[in-house]
Amino acid sequence: MITPTKGIAPDRCLLAVGAQALLQLDEPRTVSQTWARLKAWRREHHHYSPVSFGWFVLSLDVLYGIGAVELHDDLLVVRNADAASLEC
Repeated sequence: MITPTKGIAPDRCLLAVGAQALLQLDEPRTVSQTWARLKAWRREHHHYSPVSFGWFVLSLDVLYGIGAVELHDDLLVVRNADAASLEC
């Protein structure tokens, strides 16, 4: 589920969807804005595997779990590597 498996296409695994979501976060955005941009991006790049909103949220959970994104004032923000290293 996190990585591609026999039953989950590579463009649908949580790491791939999370990476695609990160591409949409060139600036802080709400979850809804990120979801709308991700759907448009996937259409433009011919990723036709179905991704539900719940699956998208799971990918955000993965990103949060690995410290790649944070939520500030209801906005998703990409966490830079420097901030992660300061907390260790």
